[in-house]
Amino acid sequence: MSPHRLVPESLALLTEGYAWLPDLLRAENDTALNLRVLGKPALAVRGPEAVRFFYDEQHVRRHGALPGPVLSTLFGHGAVHTLDGDAHRSRKAFFLPLLEDDAVTGAAEHIVAAWDEAVPRWAARPQVVLFDAVARVITTGVCRWAGVPLAEGDEEQLARDLSAMVDGFATAGPRHFRARRARTRQEKRFAGLIEAVRSGVVEAPPGSVLDRVCRHRDTSGDTSGDMSGETAGDSAAGDVLAPRVAAVELLNVIRPTVALSWFVAFAAHALHRRPENRERLASGLRSGDTAFATAFAHEVRRFYPFAPFLGGQAVTDLTWQGRTVPAGGLVLLDVYGQNHDERLYKDPYAFRPGRFLDHPPARDELIPQGGADARTGHRCPGEAMTVGILETLAQRLAALEYRVPPQDLTIPLNRIPTRPRSGMLIQVRTP
Repeated sequence: MSPHRLVPESLALLTEGYAWLPDLLRAENDTALNLRVLGKPALAVRGPEAVRFFYDEQHVRRHGALPGPVLSTLFGHGAVHTLDGDAHRSRKAFFLPLLEDDAVTGAAEHIVAAWDEAVPRWAARPQVVLFDAVARVITTGVCRWAGVPLAEGDEEQLARDLSAMVDGFATAGPRHFRARRARTRQEKRFAGLIEAVRSGVVEAPPGSVLDRVCRHRDTSGDTSGDMSGETAGDSAAGDVLAPRVAAVELLNVIRPTVALSWFVAFAAHALHRRPENRERLASGLRSGDTAFATAFAHEVRRFYPFAPFLGGQAVTDLTWQGRTVPAGGLVLLDVYGQNHDERLYKDPYAFRPGRFLDHPPARDELIPQGGADARTGHRCPGEAMTVGILETLAQRLAALEYRVPPQDLTIPLNRIPTRPRSGMLIQVRTP
């Protein structure tokens, strides 16, 4: 194929899923490729240098690049993910405390407590779908940590809705419309909570995520999210976020944490297929040694598919490795392909946690949650929390007495986001 030939590939994306972009780049034996997506010229890139190219705001912008269906399900309109430059940095200040060790520890402690409360209930049932059960556990724990009040039984509906937002962002049909309904329902609920805190009807725990999002002021950019009928207060220090936008950002702390249920299901899949890792994780829990658990968490995030690629718009006419894309065209970062690139990882399709004991992940090599600097760029600020909670729950899972009954454990690559078809059924034994 000519290096500058534009080929229509949108239909192939729908049928091939995660394999689509890696297969195209493999066919070219290259780390860059021109193609056409959604009627637009596009440039696909891969590799640590490409990550830095992609996250340079002089090259690629996010504002206007995310499709409406993704905003209406996964991120929410007016979210930090849609901003660039000073507006992005101002809004991201709300999320930066998630990078701190005490935030990771605090969230993990609440989620582990919810896990320990749930295990006896799991043991009393013939079997549980681990994916669904863990979503409820994480929802309970993260809401306690974030200061979000939940009435008895609320966590089940909230867990279903948060999972639906993730499950339906990259598809059409019933999953997508469930995601839209879930987001509408929870944005309305959380906006009402924001207003209740600001009016003094509900008290937010001081310093909690709920407290901070109610008080956060943007020093630049749009705090209304282009939502008619909503206004933000004026202050020399910036404007408070309109209730619906504040709700969006509160959900953007809680929703990605609950999305860990995908990784926990993958961790159980890995332990079933590679049982030699189980005792090593469990012994780490007994001894307090987390080195192998951290490596295991990184390998789960690298090996198993979650985000296929990331996209943005070219700020100006761009050239990368001899390939060009015009201003306004799409730039795609091949996340799944990079995480399985043999140039970066020996035997990339083998599950080997030990690779991260020998070689801790470099910032722009392992990119399941984006690349560049989480404090200043678009890399997920909750990545440290994801790793911390995943390593903790992986150890708890390894120490849990359970068996895996016969089921369909295939992971379809044409489903985005994917997971074991069965949701990972387990039968928990009473200690």
